[in-house]
This record gives sequence, structure tokens and C-alpha cells, in this order.
Amino acid sequence: MKFLYGKQDWKTLERGEENCYLMTNGLGGFSSLTMTGSCARGDHAVLMACIQPPNHRYNMIHRLEERLCLGGERIHISSQSFEGGREPGEKEDGWRYQTGFSFEDYPQWTYLVKGVEVVKNIVLAMGENTVGISYEIYNRSAQTVNLEVLPCLQFAPKGSLPAPDQDFSMEKGVIRSRGLSLYFETNGEVTQEESPKLHDNLYYSYDACDGRAERGTAVVNHRISFSVLPGESGRLQVVYGMKQELPSVDDIIRGVVRDRKSLGQKAGFADETARALALAASQFVSQRASTKGKTILAGFPFFEDWGRDTMIALPGCCLATGQYEAARSILRTFMAYCRKGLMPNLFPEGGREPGYNTVDAALLFILAVYEYYRKTEDKEFVREAYPVMEEIVHWYREGTDFGIKMDEDGLIMAGRDYDQVTWMDVRVGEILPTPRHGKPVEINAYWYNALRIMQELSALIDICREKPWGKDLFEDGRDYGQLADQVKESFNAKFWNEEAGCLKDVISGTKADRQIRCNQIWAVSQPFSILPPEREKMVVDAVFRKLYTPVGLRTLDPADEEFHPRYGGPQLERDLAYHQGTVWVFPLGGYYLAYLKIHGYSKEAKEQVGRQLSGIAAALREGCIGQLPEIYDGENPTSSRGCFAQAWSVGEILRVYDAIR
Repeated sequence: MKFLYGKQDWKTLERGEENCYLMTNGLGGFSSLTMTGSCARGDHAVLMACIQPPNHRYNMIHRLEERLCLGGERIHISSQSFEGGREPGEKEDGWRYQTGFSFEDYPQWTYLVKGVEVVKNIVLAMGENTVGISYEIYNRSAQTVNLEVLPCLQFAPKGSLPAPDQDFSMEKGVIRSRGLSLYFETNGEVTQEESPKLHDNLYYSYDACDGRAERGTAVVNHRISFSVLPGESGRLQVVYGMKQELPSVDDIIRGVVRDRKSLGQKAGFADETARALALAASQFVSQRASTKGKTILAGFPFFEDWGRDTMIALPGCCLATGQYEAARSILRTFMAYCRKGLMPNLFPEGGREPGYNTVDAALLFILAVYEYYRKTEDKEFVREAYPVMEEIVHWYREGTDFGIKMDEDGLIMAGRDYDQVTWMDVRVGEILPTPRHGKPVEINAYWYNALRIMQELSALIDICREKPWGKDLFEDGRDYGQLADQVKESFNAKFWNEEAGCLKDVISGTKADRQIRCNQIWAVSQPFSILPPEREKMVVDAVFRKLYTPVGLRTLDPADEEFHPRYGGPQLERDLAYHQGTVWVFPLGGYYLAYLKIHGYSKEAKEQVGRQLSGIAAALREGCIGQLPEIYDGENPTSSRGCFAQAWSVGEILRVYDAIR
């Protein structure tokens, strides 16, 4: 899908900063600027390199200052907001000269200045920290035109700024600072600045509205010039990278186009939106140096790879797109780090131990293995994973960390003190905005499905062997089935809210039990039904009436006194609103899967879902182009919030397209 934009989309710089692009390199690095080429966030960058995949990121080239020198006049084609304005006589208002922006495999800008047309491309190489930049200049003016490009450098860890006394040295073909080296090649003329120029008043409009640091800094220590005579055309090419041998811009372009075409063909979607989402999904899959395997980054530009997010995103991002090898690699990584039946929520970095503060990641792992088997019929991998799956069930039944334990009724309880172990995991000091200690609804739906999966898969492998933890309850699949029967009976008796005609969110003995939240949709969308058909339909209808929007599900019924209509402002305000009505995209996938399921995947149901998915197709044009965000405002979800590209948002909607297919 090619996304096209014109001047009507940036009537002001503020409008032009509403949308951005994203390219990733499979290492955790990325390139992202607004469609006017500006930085509206401190995390925007021409080249955000990752020197140890996937989380050790450095903002190497923050932005590009670009200007045309024509007949003694110097005109910026770059755009940027500055706190207090630019230097006297200077304006970076290139959006006024910008005539187009497009994004397909990489972003492209076009500008028109007094008879001179400029076409700019930026492309990020896959598998390395290398970016290519090209400018095609068509000079139909009567004067020689000179393009000057001034890279604004940071050489600083993502989220921080260059140090006040940070030194930038330069010699032929390489810039050095902070122990980092950035190599470059160009066919333009390179001029080193006698003294590096500091821009210390960059203004980030999107960080400002979220209460983040709204002012940034970058350093210019060289410029690249390229001249074109009247009536002629020419092409300036520049490549920057963190290795000495650099490819050409055209080589990078050919590689990116080839790789994305291959990914699209492997995914095999006929629907144009689904094809775009399949390419979006590939941007989250990354190498992880510490485990020497694949991982899924939760979102850009903020998030790292987390266990829960990975397990939710994997079925859509990897299985629905045919990336089975990547799925196996990711699942094996988690298998290696399973401890006391828990999967890591955070992986080890720099010698640190993994973090295990999640109740759902391990159960979702079992579901992911099952979905993998349903796609591939790979029995050998099931045999490999099965002991870990057994271990998970054993520890959940007997009890493990964070208050996770099966109660006498067969249901799983979790959480204690200030631990937040479900996905509604915000904690503000001693404030838990969404305390879900007790028996959360979706966790017990996952638990029931895990038991049914074990019951089914046990027939595939030899389960008569010694367990590493000693004697176990489960000798064959019938034992899993008997416990699943008990869980189903208890679930229906305790979670059903007869008055509201839907499910309680948690069994805790507090008012949280009666709140109507989106978590109940996963009790319907799972492959094994824990509710009778009539109750499944009532849940789906209740969720649609109270929580559904075309871009996601609200996390809380708007009629609830704790409902927050908007997300934004300082960190405390954002955290208090995060799961209290804010619209999240990824549960929408569960809603559509549940709707299809209760209607038997009929032609009519698929047509209905297909029609409603037009809201997602439109969302791909807003925010991060070709991506789906983390969240929207709860009351009127018009503009994306939070992380502008979120793996589980993309993955869960892809599962819907896969189900329709």
C-alpha cells in the first residue's frame, strides 16, 4: 500500500507534525521523522542506531537541516519547530515549499522552490545501522542551485541529550564522539565547520503535550554541498553507518524493496490493508544479542521487548504472516528462561536477571505454542515445548511467585501487595489505579484454555516420564480435562454478572469486580469455550454496546465514575487514565475474533467484520503511517496516543484478517 499526502495535509507545521514514518533495521534501530521531515519528539531520528540488539540505542543523526542557495538567496526546505524561534533571519519552514510526501517501502518528500524541484529519499538498511539519503534535483530555473545538507548530530543514548562539553571530531569519512564512530560516503562536497554549531532550542510538540521533555539539542559539525547548473539535473547521495564498509543508497533501496516484497508474498494476504499490516508486523521482529535469538519489540519509539507483549503479538506478527522460523526462535528463547513456571516479562541486560512479574505471559506461551501447531502441524516442536508447558501448569497449580496459585475451586489467583501482574499494570508509587489482585477474568480464561490444550496435545507425545519437580497430578490428558471441567464450572458460577449480562472483571471482593472492562472479551475469543453459547453472545453484545470503537476497545465503561475521557499531560495524569477508559487497539482483535466465533465464521459475519475494519484502514494513515498505535482517547478516539507503533495492536488485527481469510 502506498500512502500519499499533499499540501492540504500540512496547512500548518503543526498539522504536518501529526504524522510520521517508521523504518526499522531488525536490530532495534530505526529511522522516524514527521512527514514534513521535522522532529516532533526527542526520539525522532534519521538514524537511531542500536549497537547491542535490541535495546542499546543511540540517536546518531537526529535530523537534517537542508537549504537551497539560489541567486544569492538561501531558502530552507527542511522544517523544524524551535523554542523561541530560529536565529534572526532564519526560518526552517520548508513545509511551505513541500509539495508531496509518500511512504511505501521508504519515505519520499518533494519540494518546489522557484523552478527547482527536489525529491528526497531516506532508506534504512536491514540488519545494520546504516542509513542512505538521496536528493534528486531538477533545476529548471535560470540560475545555478546549490543544495546544502547539515546533519544535526547527537551521538547520545536514546532519551538523553548530548553532554554540554561533548566533543565531536571529524576526519576523512568518519565522525567520532563519545567512543562511537559514524562513517560516511557522499558524492557531494564536505566542509567541516570550524567550530561545531549547537542547536539547543529544538522544540518537540508531541513530547510537550505528554509532559515529556519538550526541548532538545543537536550539534552540526559539517555540511555537504551539491550544485546543479540551470536546465540540468543531478543527484546527491549520502550514506552514514556504523561500519567502515558502506553500501550505496541504491543498494540499500534494492535490498529493502526486495525484503519487503518477499515478506508480503510469504504472508499471502489479498486484502490491501492486511498486506500493509503484514509489512508493519515485520518491523517489530528483531535480533536479541543476549539470547542469540529473535524477539518482538513491544513498540516504537518507547518500548523494549516484554514477555506478555511478545506472546500476544506473536500469533499475528509471526504466525499469520508465515514467519514460522521467527516464531520458533522466539518461543525457544522463552523456553530457555522459564523459571518456576513463569516466563520473563523483561529479559536480562548487562548481567542483570530477568524480571518475571507477569501472570499471563506463561499461559499465553501455551496458547502460542498451540496456535503454532495449528498452523504448522510441527509435532517435533510440540514435543520440545511440552515439558515447559507441563512445568507451567504444575507451578500455577501448586503456587509460584507474585501470589500466583490455583485456589480450591480450580481458578487462578494472582497479585499481592503492590505487584501488578496483568497487562493493566500501572503503579504510581503506592497508588494502583487498576488493582486486580484476586482472580482476573482473562487469566482464568487463559488457564482453562491452557488445560484444554494440554489435554489435546498430550496425545501427541510420550508423557510417561519422570518430572523434574517430582510426582505430579497429571498422568495423562484425562487429568487435564478433569481439572478443566472444574475450572469451567467455577468460572461460570463466580464470574457471571447476571445484572449486567456480562462477566465480572475480577473476583476480589471489591468494587473492581463489578466494573465493565474489555478483559472479558478474551473469555470468548479463545479456541476453547469456557462459556455456553448464549452467554458468549451476551458478552460480545455488552462489549460492543459499552466499550467498542472502530479503532479499539475502551478499557472501562464510560458510565463508570472512574472513567477518564482523555489521555495526556504529565506522567501521573497519563498513568491514572491509562486503563481507566483509554481506548486500546489490541483488544479490538479479540472482539472481532469473538464475533466471528459466535457467528460460526459465516459469510455474513465476515462481511460485517470486514466492513467495520475500515476504521483500521483509515487509522493507518494517521499517526505513524502504515502502523497502528498503542492507544487513543477514551471519549473521542481521533488521534493516536502513547507509542505510535505497537506490536500487539498490529498482531491482533492481523489475526482477524487471517481468520477472515
